[in-house]
Amino acid sequence: MPIASTLYRTHTCGELTHEHSGQRVVLSGWIHRKRDHGQLMFIDLRDHFGLTQCILEPGSSGFAIAERLSNESIIQVSGEVTKRSSDTVNPNLKTGAIEIVVSDVLVLAQSTSLPFPINQDVDTPEDLRLTYRFLDLRREKVHANIVLRSSVISYLRRRMTEQGFLEIQTPILTASSPEGARDYIVPSRVHPGKFYALPQAPQQFKQLLMVAGFDKYFQIAPCFRDEDARADRSPGEFYQLDFEMAFASQEDVFAAIEPVLHGVFCEFANGRDVSPAPFRRITYDDAMLMYGTDKPDLRNPLVIADVSVVFSGSKFVAFDSIVQKGGAIRAIRVPSAGSQPRSFFEKLNDWAVEMGMPGLGYIVKEEASIRGPIAKFLDEERTRHLCETTCLESGDVLFFVADSNVEKAAKSAGQVRTKLGKTLGLIAQNRFEFCWIVDFPMYEKDEDTGVIVFSHNPFSMPQGGLNALQTCDPLDIKAYQYDVVCNGIELSSGAIRNHEPETLYKAFEIAGYDKATVDEKFSGMINAFKFGAPPHGGCAPGIDRMIMLLADEPSIREVIPFPFNQQAQDLMMKAPCAVTEQQLREVHVQLRKVAK
Repeated sequence: MPIASTLYRTHTCGELTHEHSGQRVVLSGWIHRKRDHGQLMFIDLRDHFGLTQCILEPGSSGFAIAERLSNESIIQVSGEVTKRSSDTVNPNLKTGAIEIVVSDVLVLAQSTSLPFPINQDVDTPEDLRLTYRFLDLRREKVHANIVLRSSVISYLRRRMTEQGFLEIQTPILTASSPEGARDYIVPSRVHPGKFYALPQAPQQFKQLLMVAGFDKYFQIAPCFRDEDARADRSPGEFYQLDFEMAFASQEDVFAAIEPVLHGVFCEFANGRDVSPAPFRRITYDDAMLMYGTDKPDLRNPLVIADVSVVFSGSKFVAFDSIVQKGGAIRAIRVPSAGSQPRSFFEKLNDWAVEMGMPGLGYIVKEEASIRGPIAKFLDEERTRHLCETTCLESGDVLFFVADSNVEKAAKSAGQVRTKLGKTLGLIAQNRFEFCWIVDFPMYEKDEDTGVIVFSHNPFSMPQGGLNALQTCDPLDIKAYQYDVVCNGIELSSGAIRNHEPETLYKAFEIAGYDKATVDEKFSGMINAFKFGAPPHGGCAPGIDRMIMLLADEPSIREVIPFPFNQQAQDLMMKAPCAVTEQQLREVHVQLRKVAK
């Protein structure tokens, strides 16, 4: 990228080509690598834009200066651009056809000893990297991830604006509300004993924007949740492409965001395939049955089948008793796996036991029969039914998962499906597979208390509206809620919103909130709805997760400029940190000693 001539440089370190040969230039950057060949010294000079090889000859004014400098010191060099000989051209470098014969060197900043190398891709402990994140960000791969992040966000902004969405910023200091995760709270100085909360999402504000008459809103929204870290979730804060639409159905929302998601992945896929739009749509119930998860990785071709009816009344008492108790038997067909050695099946069974399952039964289909631990319990008719249900063919293996709890059976079958896909190398690489998961349950039972709770977004419109809430079993009610999933990673949750006050009161009543509580906790939104709210909906694809997938990184922390570690600490800035007694007094807070 050309830049104007300045005090420090005439060109960047990624700009010069053979067309600049003979020109006198000035470059500034970090010493990426230094090689002293006795008669010549080679310096790879690095800046944000790339690398340029510089040559210093003994006796030149800059040789002695450069000789005493360590890597990552910053220098300015002046010299002439020359073509490299054909046998020294570096085709992997943008500037690989030239080098700079340096006449002058000016030291701009010296570096002390490095805690880890910048010019090598070495395995460095993550906490050390995060302590010196400013150095870690100099490394080529991490630096490229942040450049990708900027490019992706610019693309998203452009595509949303082109569709008529207005970018509007919502508050960072707001009120606490039960959104599903723990809030970060901020004590108020001017209102003793009261607290602000950092928003878990701009949920209520974006709905209020629809009530206010803005037709289409979006923002690159910061969200704050006090939750534990995992590979695809950063503790503390994250960013999402948050948007909302007035007078919108579920189909309208899909039509608005699908081209944006498909487009951004095609734009930055770097040669990888992207599943075409419109994305496949799978109901929540089908996802749990066929994949054992509401976040299915469709690159894995294995599909789960329910075979409970085959074992009902069978001689296999263990499975029959589970079915009679209302449980489920799930089967995963693996094509052409029958030739695997016995140790393969034994290792899988051991793994299943480690995961808390009773074991992993299986049968192998042969030309005219079946074999395996469960085969002896199946008569000819049940075998035929089983083969038809699962499309079992000669040479295939059928693995079985059983549990008296249907949800646990589904989850365990999903884990087995994933394990088999990875172990056998069945998961397609270099591909992005999208799908929508739709028709989520409006409610579920809390596993610990048995109380009816919201299973997804509490502000969602139930399918069937108020009538469904008044007449149906809550556990049978579906909602206009949807997730978009890519390669087993949930990118976004969304919903058509419950914009009718009476319906909203009833929805919260079923989940245990009386009218007074709703009026207190959600006063801003419920009061606004009483003045007329248009039907509206939206969703919020996670930007960090998108970039993690595009960058092909296993951890979301690799694509965030300054992330927390897994213990929600900023090791570089030493946060969280203690504050002074004066600071606590100003916000009317007194610390309670924690018992050791």
